[in-house]
Amino acid sequence: MHRPCSLLTHLFTPIVALSFVAMFPRPATSQIAAPDYGLEARELAAHPLVRNAFGIVEDLDGWALELLIELTEIPAPPFMEEVRGRHFAELLQELGADSVWTDAEGNVIGLRRGRGGGRTIGFGGHLDTVFPEGTDVTVRQRGDTLFAPGVGDDTRGLVVLLAVLRAMEEAGIETNDDIRFVGVVGEEGLGDLRGMKHIYRDPGNAPDAWIEVDGGGLAGLVIDGLGSVRYRVTFKGPGGHSWGAFGLANPAHAMSRAVRHFQDVADTLTRSGPRTSYNVGRIGGGTSVNAIPSESWMEVDMRSVSPESLARIETVFLEAMDRALAEENALRRDGPPLTVEKLKIGDRPSGEGDRSAPLIRRALATTAVFGVQGQFARSSTDSNVPIALGIPAVTIGRGGIGFGGHSLGEYWVNVGGHLAIQRALLLLVAEAGLAEVIP
Repeated sequence: MHRPCSLLTHLFTPIVALSFVAMFPRPATSQIAAPDYGLEARELAAHPLVRNAFGIVEDLDGWALELLIELTEIPAPPFMEEVRGRHFAELLQELGADSVWTDAEGNVIGLRRGRGGGRTIGFGGHLDTVFPEGTDVTVRQRGDTLFAPGVGDDTRGLVVLLAVLRAMEEAGIETNDDIRFVGVVGEEGLGDLRGMKHIYRDPGNAPDAWIEVDGGGLAGLVIDGLGSVRYRVTFKGPGGHSWGAFGLANPAHAMSRAVRHFQDVADTLTRSGPRTSYNVGRIGGGTSVNAIPSESWMEVDMRSVSPESLARIETVFLEAMDRALAEENALRRDGPPLTVEKLKIGDRPSGEGDRSAPLIRRALATTAVFGVQGQFARSSTDSNVPIALGIPAVTIGRGGIGFGGHSLGEYWVNVGGHLAIQRALLLLVAEAGLAEVIP
């Protein structure tokens, strides 16, 4: 038997218990049938099996750090997650998943069977990092701080999943519902949530609720999805010498017009109403300062909290591209007209989470057990997909202190890192239901 978690020993004093009651008051007599998720979370946290699991998590702190280094040093660029995925699958098998497989999109799934509760709970973190092939992902360690690209986002999330699985196995925790531990592909950049879109392509066979581990700290609970659309636009023409072929339509000039026309209208759309943004993030094309380019391209990101506003700014964008093309072609003195290719390279759905859903209430309640007041947030994570479908979903933090995500200077500090694992375990077991112990 492992020692009880010292944090929980401290938390379950009369004074702290009273503060929790104040945070989650008992329902009035007329509402006595309404679930008290605060009480549920406190009672579950005090259950001997769960307290033992919390102690195991604390004991596994060193193992979790070693695992974080091991996984971080397996590169997982966008669309190249296979090597890390294979090792993640081996770990799921080794740590006790009943069955492990990789689906057609590359998601790695470990099933932990329940006692026939009839539901499936998805518990995921994403396998990919934002960094391209060839990035040095060697981990440098100074004390309890680890430095490496991707060490936090989202490699630490994968460690949380594996640590929860191991603790549940070693503590003998069984749940009513099935749990799928999932290493998800394609969360970053142009991956466009392809892993989650595949998982929920057939909602009838997909998890009934989803818990994602991504982001830092304990307080943030992402329950609203921030939608986005992304385009790669390419203006094309014959190209030629800047002097000798002068008079040909110029793709770079057309693209410059396109950006101006788009911004003129987009600026007015984003100054009021639901928060909406736009950004020309990358541009390219051409071969020389004295050559008319044969093509010029740009990549554009548009986001909004409102699906309607997102659709409106997308329409404005596409109209601006066509207007710029027509104007540049009207100026040409020689040669064929330009063409434009408008390729949608990203389409992340938005949505609003149901604040009254049991999963969301449990996320608040289980976070409060650790003395932290949960704060609802909106972001673009794997949870966007189920949220947009009306399926309960929440993205919780991986704990510790992280900094510099998506940069070569990223680091993660193991300050109270075990607390995020304990909170994740508590929320997962609360949602899946702790099965009655059979002698």
